[in-house]
Amino acid sequence: MVKYMLTSKQRAYLRSLAAPMDTIYQVGKGGVTDVMCEQIGAALEARELIKLRVLDNCDYSSREAAEMIAEATESEVVQVIGTRFVLWRKSKKKPKIELPK
Repeated sequence: MVKYMLTSKQRAYLRSLAAPMDTIYQVGKGGVTDVMCEQIGAALEARELIKLRVLDNCDYSSREAAEMIAEATESEVVQVIGTRFVLWRKSKKKPKIELPK
């Protein structure tokens, strides 16, 4: 899997797309698990851009959880704000989001 190095322009574009999105996954006291990462990977394949949230009872910070999940799903951390973070991965089957150059 090719790891993208997002430019600031591309990151800003993805942030703008993620702003109105709802959080689709929450990381809780169970932490980051393999099953969770598989589900998030499937969501990334279907949507490319997803928003997640770390609950107060989680042992990880938002940044730590985002980095762990991004590594496990071969995705990019677009943004971390407070308890929420955004991940992006280009779909292998049906790419939808066209990044600016």
